[in-house]
Amino acid sequence: MRYAVNELMTVEAELTVPSASTQVVRFHLPEPADHTMRSVESYRIDLCLTPRPRNTRACYPDHWAPNRYERLGELFVVPPGEAIRARSDDVCQQSSVVCFLSPATMDSWFDDDLTWTEGRLVASLDVRETNIRNLLLRLAEEAKHPGFASDVMVELIAAQLAIELGRYCRVASAGPTAGGLAAWRLRLIDERLREVRAAPTLAELAELCRLSVRQLTRGFRISRGCSIGEHVANTRMEHARGMLAADLSVKSIAYELGFSSPSSFCYAFRKATGETPVQFRHRQWRAA
Repeated sequence: MRYAVNELMTVEAELTVPSASTQVVRFHLPEPADHTMRSVESYRIDLCLTPRPRNTRACYPDHWAPNRYERLGELFVVPPGEAIRARSDDVCQQSSVVCFLSPATMDSWFDDDLTWTEGRLVASLDVRETNIRNLLLRLAEEAKHPGFASDVMVELIAAQLAIELGRYCRVASAGPTAGGLAAWRLRLIDERLREVRAAPTLAELAELCRLSVRQLTRGFRISRGCSIGEHVANTRMEHARGMLAADLSVKSIAYELGFSSPSSFCYAFRKATGETPVQFRHRQWRAA
């Protein structure tokens, strides 16, 4: 299945069940993005399969000042009824898997409503949760290659996705939670991780934030809803995908990112993404 929604978006695969709808889409961005999207009736869960344009950021215009933008990560969530305004500094062709999850699916697992507080809105724009990411990749694969009992499979994955998203929301910072990291510390960590070089150690990040390693790891999980190790590993793979898309050699990428050898980089990349660096690069070439 392949059809153009408009001149900016093509749906390459789609699968719909009562609890969720999944699309694998390609965005055609001939100029830097500046657009608003609103998730009216469903949770919009968006995972990019290729690097996002440079300096992609987003604002919740119904809640924040017009000039306030936060980084838009590889994976983000827009709650029902909310709008985000997204901007970037580059043009590109970008592929994503987008899941529209029914609020009723969330409600069936939780007795109370998941209130989207200020802290949770911030956390929704850069979800560093491996389980949610892997479930979305599984949905993309099912949409592109549906098999026996696909509808049942997608319903089961959607239920898992609702549980993982609910867990993430409950852990994500809901304001000035005791034990969470201050915003300036989170910014320092993100700025260090944007540097394309060997991954920082916990000791390095703790020193940067003027905390003990124990305070850092505990506070980071409270603030971001995932371990700092997962965050570092995911950021490393984001760098790797961008460098592969730029046609750098696997060997140079491995050493640039601080891996001990190209084989250790290939192992880590396949474990994180489900494909080898060469397979990822060939898929990018075919898409182009």
